[in-house]
Amino acid sequence: MESPDGSSLPDFLELQRTRVLCKADAPTHTEGFQYSGAFAAMGFDTSVSVEKFCKNFKIEINRLTDEDMEFDMIGVDASIANAFRRILIAEVPTMAIEKVFMVDNTSVIADEVLSHRLGLIPLDADPRLFDYISDDVPNERNTIVYKLHVSCEKGSQRLTVKSGQLEWLPEGSQLTMASPAQSGDNQRTYTSFGQSQQNTSERPLGVKYNDITIARLGPGQAIELEAHAVKGVGKVHAKWSPVATAWYRMLPEVVLLKEIKNGDAEELVKKCPVNVFDIEDLGKGEKRAVVAKPRACTLCRECVRLADDQVELRRVRDHFIFTIESTGSLPPEVLFTEAVNILEEKCERVISELS
Repeated sequence: MESPDGSSLPDFLELQRTRVLCKADAPTHTEGFQYSGAFAAMGFDTSVSVEKFCKNFKIEINRLTDEDMEFDMIGVDASIANAFRRILIAEVPTMAIEKVFMVDNTSVIADEVLSHRLGLIPLDADPRLFDYISDDVPNERNTIVYKLHVSCEKGSQRLTVKSGQLEWLPEGSQLTMASPAQSGDNQRTYTSFGQSQQNTSERPLGVKYNDITIARLGPGQAIELEAHAVKGVGKVHAKWSPVATAWYRMLPEVVLLKEIKNGDAEELVKKCPVNVFDIEDLGKGEKRAVVAKPRACTLCRECVRLADDQVELRRVRDHFIFTIESTGSLPPEVLFTEAVNILEEKCERVISELS
């Protein structure tokens, strides 16, 4: 790599600067060169600038489904990749059940445990359509109401209660807080909906997965409750985290320092549990090992232990394979976009405070 003025580093220093070497016992060169003058004596500039970032930064999507995505984030420091990971887990908002009004529960599950299980059920509701609840006044803009009323008849088989049995109440709560003072007064409920949520949502605000087991009821047992979902973030409680997991790893790089042929090549191929290596036929009975799938490397180091002087494992320091698994409230690509917006807001806030 050359600096803007055309100077370049020797190969061994460039390797230390851009790669993490994974030896048989431990990785080396794990520390990055954050100091802009680290190679100033050689005329090589390692300073960070917006121009360099725009030139080097790239995102390449490898897999995208409704539930997860994998993409390569190229040209960033590990701190940036980790910032996105932490924001995805803890700061992108979702909707989750927060309050449960228990009318009847004769199941073997305690009220608190049942409420906790309900809170962890992913909801099919776009959090961008709702506000954070304030002053504890639930209305159609900050609260989603669900009802669950199931019972197991005496003499029948045990009944499994599934998440799909939660019924969305677009008009708001149906539970009355107290009897009206006068017969002509309206009964007050636990929400103050001014209009139906069917007017604001294009689709029913149900649960994402209908087959999650909530409880099992025996003959004569019943559950009747009302659940209120509100907007929140994962750093308050894990039930608001929009991802099942968000993680990254540096791009693996597997290098054969010498040719590995015939029996040694076959032994190397068998030693790797994820089939990183393959056999190439050279003709006349000669074979040699080649690196076929370096991205599949899990850094188990079996190949290095077998042939330490012939195989070298590396990780590219500024190339990350990022994976996002959504719980279902938002598609994974939208979650990443929301994380970018949150990071941008944080940066603007810091710049504003410093100025």
